[in-house]
Amino acid sequence: MKQLLAMAALVIGAGTAAGLAQAAAPVARIQAMLDKPEQLCGRFDQTKRLAGMKKPLLSNGRFCVVAGKGVLWRTLKPFPNTLRLKRDEIVHLQGERVAMRLDASQEPTVRMINGVLFSLLGGDLGRLDSLFEVDGSANADSWKVALKARNAALARAVGTIALEGGAHVRSIQMVEESGDRTEIVFSSIKTGPGAVLPEEAAQL
Repeated sequence: MKQLLAMAALVIGAGTAAGLAQAAAPVARIQAMLDKPEQLCGRFDQTKRLAGMKKPLLSNGRFCVVAGKGVLWRTLKPFPNTLRLKRDEIVHLQGERVAMRLDASQEPTVRMINGVLFSLLGGDLGRLDSLFEVDGSANADSWKVALKARNAALARAVGTIALEGGAHVRSIQMVEESGDRTEIVFSSIKTGPGAVLPEEAAQL
């Protein structure tokens, strides 16, 4: 869940009026480069390096973003589990059993988290506006964005974040205050009809 909270933070913020003026050009250029399909699915590989531990923690799986429905984040290895995110709820599934459910009526941040996740994975960087200092650059076919939280509490939660991509997000790197580092790499991206597998469609 923490990785998804950090990912959500990616598309929330970028600071003062001066910061926004400096960031507007690269962010607008990056936004124009991003594809915005109705359906987008692919593989993710996550590497988490904990401070003080030599061996990284590895996991992988599939993710899907379907406009108007939600986000499905399926970890396949080392242990299968699924997160389903809709506008008003986050559900953690273990097999077909609901292990946890967060509802927006009880947890107001749920709607915000889900909204920004949809924006991130769906290729909408337009919500970079208030919580982060942003430094972005783009060339002909790729771009980079670095985000640093302005709020101390948020900085403790998500640290600094770097995002790279082209037509789609390719990788996310997060460095927490503790020194823990997480990298998520996206690959095998498919869009349009047929991107979502039948078992995934049943869960969305």
